Amino acid sequence: MTVDLQTKQLANTAHLLQLEHVSISPKKTPSRLLVNDVSFAIEVGKTTCVVGESGSGKSLTALAIMGLLSKQLQLNSGKVLFNDADKGIVDLTKLDAESLRKLRGDKIAMIFQEPMTSLNPVLTVGYQIGESLTTHLGFKGECLKNKIASLLEMVGIPPGRANSYPDELSGGQRQRVMIAMSIACEPSLLIADEPTTALDVTVQAQILKLLSDLKTRMNMGMLFITHDFGVVADIADNVVVMFRGQIVESGTREQVLSNPQHPYTKALLACVPDADGEKILKPIDYAWLAGEQTGAVAAEVIHE
Repeated sequence: MTVDLQTKQLANTAHLLQLEHVSISPKKTPSRLLVNDVSFAIEVGKTTCVVGESGSGKSLTALAIMGLLSKQLQLNSGKVLFNDADKGIVDLTKLDAESLRKLRGDKIAMIFQEPMTSLNPVLTVGYQIGESLTTHLGFKGECLKNKIASLLEMVGIPPGRANSYPDELSGGQRQRVMIAMSIACEPSLLIADEPTTALDVTVQAQILKLLSDLKTRMNMGMLFITHDFGVVADIADNVVVMFRGQIVESGTREQVLSNPQHPYTKALLACVPDADGEKILKPIDYAWLAGEQTGAVAAEVIHE
């Protein structure tokens, strides 16, 4: 059972990105769908949060958009339609490797989960920020140096740290460098894959505010992947809930958080503590949900 609370609202909207019936599986076992018939849209200047537990297919969906699925996986079916300001609607699944490379880092950018493993430890952060500027925009010399300094200032890092290596920076600073890299060419779409997971609460709040401010300033569409409904409440315009590779519910932030319809969404929200600490947290009943997914159990509200 999939609950879509916003079909009518989105029907006549021009989308920045639209996924249509995307399915992903291992090449050796194509019948085993890791992502199953996923469809949703992202609007210009809006944030769509994809929420779900680890293993629900969130990151695989993002990697499929970027054309970065591992060699062991395949896109079984579906379209990834990107509204390119220069070329119009482009199906990213039909592009060759060179065409995708030209888009990545330029018009579509991604912030990966763990900055320490995403940043090259033997190159300075300034060099790594400058790579996309040189590749896509042809920046060189003093112009490149000034742009790198400007980007570092934009994300709250002193320009002098451009000559630092990743291991000389804190976790929050490394994540800010990743953000500077992703926005260097002012992309239309930014994908953020759990960018605050390894950070403490104070730094997490700073990163979320920075991303929100940059999105507004650059009028980017943002796909934000998370398992944290507190983050969803802070930044989402629209919400997509995934469970075992499928979308089980989607809608505006207010619709999903205030009036969830699917049992899995209700179960996830039941796991979120309240500010007073009086709420009794309840584990998710996966056996029940498995029955609900197949229609074996009659619909009812769980964890009342």
